[in-house]
Amino acid sequence: MTTIRRSLRAAMLMAAAASVLALAGEAKAQNWNSNDNTWPYATTHRSPVLAVVGDIACQPGEVEPQGEKGNEACDNPKAPYTSTSLWQSQEATANQIEAMQPDLVALLGDLQYQVGQFQDFEGSFDLTYGAFKFLHRPSPGNHEFYDEHGATGVAGYGYFSYYNGYQVDTSGNPITVTLADPCPSTMTGCGYPGATASNPQPVPRPHGQAGQFEEMGGVGGTIPSGGTVGVGDGWYSYNVGSWHLISLNIECETAPGGCSNTGSWFAAELEWLKKDLEQNHSACTAAYWHQPTFSAANSISEEGITAQAFWQLLYDHKADLVLNGHDHLYARYRPLDAFGNSDPKKGIREFIVGTGGETLDTPVTTDTTMADPSGNPNFNAQNLESYSGDYWGVMALTLGEHGYQWDFEPALEKPGDSAGPFSDKGFASCHGGQDW
Repeated sequence: MTTIRRSLRAAMLMAAAASVLALAGEAKAQNWNSNDNTWPYATTHRSPVLAVVGDIACQPGEVEPQGEKGNEACDNPKAPYTSTSLWQSQEATANQIEAMQPDLVALLGDLQYQVGQFQDFEGSFDLTYGAFKFLHRPSPGNHEFYDEHGATGVAGYGYFSYYNGYQVDTSGNPITVTLADPCPSTMTGCGYPGATASNPQPVPRPHGQAGQFEEMGGVGGTIPSGGTVGVGDGWYSYNVGSWHLISLNIECETAPGGCSNTGSWFAAELEWLKKDLEQNHSACTAAYWHQPTFSAANSISEEGITAQAFWQLLYDHKADLVLNGHDHLYARYRPLDAFGNSDPKKGIREFIVGTGGETLDTPVTTDTTMADPSGNPNFNAQNLESYSGDYWGVMALTLGEHGYQWDFEPALEKPGDSAGPFSDKGFASCHGGQDW
């Protein structure tokens, strides 16, 4: 009997000790999850916040290439910020993102000027925005793909290598390729003098943070003139809270089939987007790419017109937001249909946030050039709700369960601005969502 009592007592002590250890472990786990972590690892228990910005990093260590605007090197001050270089402006927006402590960062293209070489990503963009690289959800811009800026473009190789990593040989060295001019002779802006001296670029890995890259021209060496370079698809989607977010690639001019809806590359993207939207059951939906269909700088491009096909699919599937860059300014449009008609009930609101650090553009409200595919010279005057080309900055987009809040604040003050800095903030419901 004594032996049984001792055995029972030992068992009870062991059970008690196990309970204490379990409670201690649970407390330690709770402490780890809630108290020891700061951004970007902490759980905030708030509605997710998406930092939104594009058109960011200057070309490091070089004089601006021929064919580009003057005085756009990293060290040049930008009027009216006479003591501020483009190094400082991109650092200011990176600092703004760190202060914002977002859950993710949506990058709207033209991350690295002038032609997105891998070595330039490492020498400029990575020095500021690389601090929170794993939060990036990027989309590419024309400066990552084309050669219209005085140097041979790298067809997305630098962009995809930076985000997806690159292939290495058996000695661990990067496998590189020297690209032929990927820019078709019919493309406006091609053929600047000196556009043939390209630097070898790493061959990207096929899958990663920037989406799919398909190598088509063989590994290493030089791709001959007229040969096929790799094709970066670069479109993908993801969910955050009750939101479905879609990153698209509109840099179609140098892709197989060009910017035609029936061209092989763009048709594949449209088919992917259609299926993605059909399978989407989220309460709210936003899509983003670089070149806008409705331009606050009245500088709509062939790619922007092509992107009207994105708009139509998004409108048909009751999407809520489109986010773009390319215009180096901030702008907010009223809700529109795919043809630019006001539609307060079902329309999509477009934001342009091309204010990441590169030299700024002037908004244009009435002009004879195109702000939308119809060519209406008064389109911006009729449809812009808020805009400014005077400030670099990042938009904080809070993704609520049934709606969203936006808040654009400047990263740097404008000297001599007696009226105070520009800001734009507000809130709206998603289609079919509850009011905020």
